[in-house]
Amino acid sequence: MSARPAAWVLFLAALFGCLQLANVTGRDTPDSRNYLSYALSLGGADKEEAAGRTIAYVCASRGETASRNHSVDVRRFRAPDPGPEIRDECRGYYDWSVGRRLEAGQTSGWTAPFMSERFMRIFEVRPGYPLLLVPFVTVLGVTWGLWAAGVVVAAAGGVLVFLVLRTVGVPVGLALTGQALYYLLPTGATAMRPMTEGTMMALTLAVLWGCALVLRGRAGAAGLVGVSLALLFTVKHSQALFLSVCLAGGLGVICIYRRRAGRPVGAAVKTLLKVTVGATIGIMLLTRLLPYPSESDSLQDLLTDHFNRPDRERERAWWEFLHLELNFWMEWLRRQLAEPLFLALLVAGGWGALRRWPAFGVLLAAAGATGVLSIAAHPDIGIDRLMVMVWLVPVVGVPLLLAEFYRPRRPYPFPSLLGGQPPNPRSTNAGGAKELAAGPNLNSPVQAQPARPAFEDEAVETGPPPTPVSPAHPLSPSGD
Repeated sequence: MSARPAAWVLFLAALFGCLQLANVTGRDTPDSRNYLSYALSLGGADKEEAAGRTIAYVCASRGETASRNHSVDVRRFRAPDPGPEIRDECRGYYDWSVGRRLEAGQTSGWTAPFMSERFMRIFEVRPGYPLLLVPFVTVLGVTWGLWAAGVVVAAAGGVLVFLVLRTVGVPVGLALTGQALYYLLPTGATAMRPMTEGTMMALTLAVLWGCALVLRGRAGAAGLVGVSLALLFTVKHSQALFLSVCLAGGLGVICIYRRRAGRPVGAAVKTLLKVTVGATIGIMLLTRLLPYPSESDSLQDLLTDHFNRPDRERERAWWEFLHLELNFWMEWLRRQLAEPLFLALLVAGGWGALRRWPAFGVLLAAAGATGVLSIAAHPDIGIDRLMVMVWLVPVVGVPLLLAEFYRPRRPYPFPSLLGGQPPNPRSTNAGGAKELAAGPNLNSPVQAQPARPAFEDEAVETGPPPTPVSPAHPLSPSGD
């Protein structure tokens, strides 16, 4: 990366970070308290200290949010500010509930006992994001540490979008457009929240970057794919499983198309298929060998309000889940059709990726499909962040679509006609000036230029020229 593009990348990331100063608090969700207490425990705090600092942050954020909402409430803005009262009530409730569980002996694990031990085990197996928070909350404190961690994670995601787009041959301007889209669309706001989604998106983009590098002939980048999947497993093992399964499925589709077209599969696709299939098997084995929550635990968590109600019978639970699943997708589709911006961007991004580079487009669609699987496994219409991975398709795909219409600027009109620098009209070279004014000779033969570069998923090798073959299929090695 040259100095000028790097400067623009850093400028966009810094500008995004400055804009986030408008909302230092108020981004947390109920799950944020679990990750924060986990990080504080990893940093050396005992259970009481971790719980106390987490409660102070959560309740202060709720009080500030209530004050801001009250200030713009057309009915109640004249009344006294309810923020301090809400903050005190919040602290009183959590001090009582957490203290009661600590006195009852619920002190195992790294998280403070905000909920039942069965529910907290879901977060105990996700050490990746709390480990990321440790240096930030240790040096900057809880409030600014969480904010700074969010800025770093979100900025890194945008930079990875730029790297992915440059790897697939997109011009610098359009790659910067992709980075800006990552910050402007819900991906940026979601990445800023003190949750795992921002880290998951960054690691998913790192996997896509590694896949693009391998398809461009850099076989060593398969290590980047494997390491990113391993790190993703520590952040949220279900997302790592979904991503490896979807990528393996997408690579399988590419293999089938190429074999049916009578083309070689290609060493790059084989390498990626081995890595993703191996990751899938490894993740499934680890989740069975280690005390990870099962699919049944996830189902009961969904249907029993986080285990606050009795467990459903197995057969009844699955019927209720399917009923909820059907209702969810009908309602989701109804809302999307009312405001179809997301669907339009999704179609545009998918079309652009598949048109520009079909093999990479399949892998991008596979990464986006993990968002569909996440929300399908937990169909809660009020939790939009579970589907945020789908937004990666328009973030990366729309610049690829725009690249189809991109033509580089000519430094001077028709410079090739002059064979050098353009003449000065005031000089004695009147013939050159007249030739320039006359414009190009449209009758002269011009060599046709390709509309877009040909993408290969094999490294270029020296040797005798290959034997001419028939036009390649879009998913063949020469169509990447």
